[in-house]
Amino acid sequence: MNERIGLRKLKFIGCEVLYREACFMAATSALQADLEFLRKGLHDLPTQDMTARIQAAIDAVDPAEGYDAIVLGYARCSDGLVGVRARTLPLVLPRAHDCITFFFGSRAAYRAYFDAHPGTYYLTTGWSERNFGWTLNAPQERSAYGRPAYGLQGIMGRLGLTETYDEMVAKYGKENADYLQATLGDWMRNYERFLYLEMGLCPEEAHVERARRDASERGWKLDVRKGDLSLIAKLFRGPWDDDFVVVPPGGRIVARDDDRILEAES
Repeated sequence: MNERIGLRKLKFIGCEVLYREACFMAATSALQADLEFLRKGLHDLPTQDMTARIQAAIDAVDPAEGYDAIVLGYARCSDGLVGVRARTLPLVLPRAHDCITFFFGSRAAYRAYFDAHPGTYYLTTGWSERNFGWTLNAPQERSAYGRPAYGLQGIMGRLGLTETYDEMVAKYGKENADYLQATLGDWMRNYERFLYLEMGLCPEEAHVERARRDASERGWKLDVRKGDLSLIAKLFRGPWDDDFVVVPPGGRIVARDDDRILEAES
């Protein structure tokens, strides 16, 4: 399917880390696309909560609006899409383990980098702008790459991994804060580099510089590479080939423990 063979209007529901990319596609596609963004960090919630929030957004789409399909700006993402159902409209989503695939342009490109560079934390404008606690307007604040948008509501919060060291000192005292940090550890301790993917849709120098400073503070490496919009473009414009799952009305999304990752089940 693509915009040349009958599709006219799409509804996009996706994570806000794709904000700039999805807006660009909506602005440049021949199709009309209405966009809805859900707050970053749904994957930090219990799986059933993520599933329920995405299903609620799908169920709220009015069939009378004349959409041909709902396209999802999500991947498998901690199995939060598993069990999500199409109602009166088809659902379209990429076969991908997580949203970083969107920015690499394909599963193969992401997998190649992932295998060659373990211990990498991935960044884009969305991941920089949409993280809780830091924005370009407040660069003096502590880096918040590790602080999920849902904070204490999420899994990271229940593990006690969302507070900064200074916050723990203020809350528990220095001795207890030192003990908690030593016991829980920095959840990012298994990382050793940032990869910043430049998508080319806005000035990104400030984001890259922030990543460079954070990498230096942590003793990490920084890799900066060009991202690839092709997978996001196909989501909006087609073709919906084997890189995508198309769930027919009444069907649901299921997980596959193979290269297909996700599948549609009637």
